[in-house]
Amino acid sequence: MENTTLLAGIIFIVMYMFIVSEKVHRTIVSMLGAILMILTGVISQEAALHHIDFNTLGLLIGMMIIVAITGQTGLFNYIAIWSAKKAEANPMRILIYLAVITALFSAFLDNVTTVLLMVPVTIGITNKLHVNPIPYLIVQIIASNIGGTATLIGDPPNIMIGSAVKELTFISFINNLALISAINLGVVLVILTFLYRKQLRTTDELKADLMSLNEKAELKNKLLLKKCLSVLSLTILGFFFHQLVHVESSTVALTGAFLLLLIASRDHSFIEHAMEKVEWTTIFFFVGLFVAVGGLIEVGIIKQIAVYGIEITGGDVAKTSMLVLWLSAIVSSFLDNIPFVATMIPLIQDMGNMGVSNLEPLWWSLALGACLGGNGTIVGASANLIVAGMAAEAGHNISFMRYLKIGFPIMTLTILLSTLYIYMRYLI
Repeated sequence: MENTTLLAGIIFIVMYMFIVSEKVHRTIVSMLGAILMILTGVISQEAALHHIDFNTLGLLIGMMIIVAITGQTGLFNYIAIWSAKKAEANPMRILIYLAVITALFSAFLDNVTTVLLMVPVTIGITNKLHVNPIPYLIVQIIASNIGGTATLIGDPPNIMIGSAVKELTFISFINNLALISAINLGVVLVILTFLYRKQLRTTDELKADLMSLNEKAELKNKLLLKKCLSVLSLTILGFFFHQLVHVESSTVALTGAFLLLLIASRDHSFIEHAMEKVEWTTIFFFVGLFVAVGGLIEVGIIKQIAVYGIEITGGDVAKTSMLVLWLSAIVSSFLDNIPFVATMIPLIQDMGNMGVSNLEPLWWSLALGACLGGNGTIVGASANLIVAGMAAEAGHNISFMRYLKIGFPIMTLTILLSTLYIYMRYLI
């Protein structure tokens, strides 16, 4: 067993080193890492399939199809021009507007869906102003993860915690997490707009050209647009109520996607075009990552980290809350946060069984750490990888190291603010 544990650790570390180096495409690296986990006996093929989160993959594929079809109507260009004109074509103001919109959407949808909708808008605006889109996309990654922290449905870790702890309702999440999410977003936007201020410039001529555009002229196929908006509205409504009707979010997204294909497709080429727009490299990267992390779970590495972390606090609520917050943030920066949260939930519940009376700060620490920790690296959260994949398709590379230089310090700052919040609200 020890040999298997060591082997799993080595495979994962080597895999991660190649992802960071970017000398080989990350999809190839993650898939080869997953295959090695199976071939070396770290994880069985049946267990590997069990660890693949098909809910996440289905959600991604479904929304990618809807976005691909909707993109043919010119809607995203319409939104780009409309929002830029509202901001008077000021690049810095546009960055702030788009970040706030992204955070709000991420709170009440999920952050993956939000970035799928927002990235085409962002690239459309920046293209028209001849401004580098990468600062906008990095800010939106960060805003999506901060916004997703605020509610029960905004980010998968929150959904998992809310499902495990029935007394933590939708309102509970808003009451306890919305304020610190808003504070984090405000502080981060001040810092990032200052940091990127020299890149957020354009000419008066390009501003004037943008302000003179007629956004309504961008809408190309109004019949298809009505169909897309109808299905998109139903899909978003489904996200709000999917827990009440016991239907997974992936089922909602795939239903919307194939319903739209049914009512909008004119011929086989239409369907093929929509399918070609799915980011299959990103989908397979997730498959490989899920299996590789599953190998770490099977040999007990993740659980060992979590158990050891809780043991060193001696069961003290304040110390454990701080440790859960920071451990969740660090681990979630480099690993997918879903398996870590799945491991931490029963451990925190066990603390309650062992006599710890006040578990509430531990739950909020876990939620904040796991969600905000996703901002640490480009592989820290699903939304990050989606944005990176879509940016690459448009010819803009957000490398691991480029993002790390911004994301990790920002993540650390938001966790520091969250530490102060947890301490002052629950532990004094």
